[in-house]
Amino acid sequence: MSTAVPSTERKVVLITGASSGIGEATARHLAAAGHHVVLGARRTGRLASIVEELSAAGHSAEHTDLDVTDPGSVHAFVGGALRRHGRVDVLVNNAGVMPLSPLAALRVDEWNQMIDVNLRGVLHGIAAVLPSMRDRGSGHIVAVASTAAHRVDPTAAVYCATKYAVRALAEGLRQESTDVRVTVVSPGFTRSELMDRGGDAEVQQAARAVAERIAIPASAVAEAIGYAVAQPAGVDVNEIVVRPTVQG
Repeated sequence: MSTAVPSTERKVVLITGASSGIGEATARHLAAAGHHVVLGARRTGRLASIVEELSAAGHSAEHTDLDVTDPGSVHAFVGGALRRHGRVDVLVNNAGVMPLSPLAALRVDEWNQMIDVNLRGVLHGIAAVLPSMRDRGSGHIVAVASTAAHRVDPTAAVYCATKYAVRALAEGLRQESTDVRVTVVSPGFTRSELMDRGGDAEVQQAARAVAERIAIPASAVAEAIGYAVAQPAGVDVNEIVVRPTVQG
């Protein structure tokens, strides 16, 4: 079955948080474009179903268990791909959580969870792929941030702090890199499971209500990531903001 990209341009793409939402949509989009995708997440049953669907459609995909909060798990995710394929061309750091609540609620465990997943998870991914990319003299690291990396809203202070940090981290990596491309993609309200877990019940319900009314599909964000990945090696798309037209 023919692919959208020539075999010489086919990339090995690792995606974290790939069991749903933007991660799943990105895996589907890039696999359909002809790349080989390696899906990572904790819900391996869900990953297996996605890979089965992609394989049945003639696309190239595999999956593995991944916990981005565990450096060993992330190194195993990347190391396994390196052993099987000889290289990692793209890492999409997508895994994230967003349990919203006022700071006064003192939901410290959830604060730490956001720091561990949203920020440390990205750092773990960079640490795992950067040496091999530097050795090869090429590679692409994509970080999924948020419009919350550009503004702060009440009940989202810690979430925003992690996403601001991801954006700053990516910019620092970009400035330090002459052969590894770095892209930050910042989605606005997007249809996903991000607001379904944890947080203050009333706040999360209000956020879900807004999302149900205005959210864009996860595929729109996946297409933005695909655009950045598709550029020639000498073109580095540093930042893309994708939000609903009606989002303020």
